[in-house]
Amino acid sequence: MSEPNSIRRISLFPLSGAMLYPGLRLPLHIFEPRYRSMVSDALARDRRIGMIQPQQVEEGAPLFSVGCLGHIEEVEALDDGRFNILLVGESRFRIQRELAVTTPFRQVEAELLAEREDETLASVERALFEREAQSFAEAQGYQVNWEEVTRLDDVSLINGVSQIAPFDAASKQALLEADGVSERCRLLVQLMQFYGRRDGDDGRATLQ
Repeated sequence: MSEPNSIRRISLFPLSGAMLYPGLRLPLHIFEPRYRSMVSDALARDRRIGMIQPQQVEEGAPLFSVGCLGHIEEVEALDDGRFNILLVGESRFRIQRELAVTTPFRQVEAELLAEREDETLASVERALFEREAQSFAEAQGYQVNWEEVTRLDDVSLINGVSQIAPFDAASKQALLEADGVSERCRLLVQLMQFYGRRDGDDGRATLQ
């Protein structure tokens, strides 16, 4: 992979709500012709594509500025041209400019962002997060193996929850753009408190 903060050309897969973080995995089913073309192109070159969220769910919508570059670790090519792939996150990136291209998929010039891989949470931050996560999971009816959770390192835990959290696209984007695990942890706690409020009559999560 290129060194962080370097500039590179990235083929994009814009998909609302689908987040990828460095070191984590994302399974994808590729069926649209333009993205089948993108995967074929990536497999012929460096096996890398960029996951990014569109700001609206419509053709050609503006993109959020930060996404994550992923490496195609596993691929299953189906008889009808579709693909099942497993994407592994390598580095977040920030779009510098969108390129004028003839390919059916969008491409950008982007800066790879440095990650502080050895960053850790203070014990009080970790304890607060785990307490809020348990409350949120119980309120939403999720089954969680908390023994496994406690064995995860801070970065894997916070990024992993950020990737799968059932928040809206803007909230998930804010988590991706957060600068470091401590900032992302604080935002996650705020979002879990916000989304985890319950309606006293029917027990549903509410934003009121």
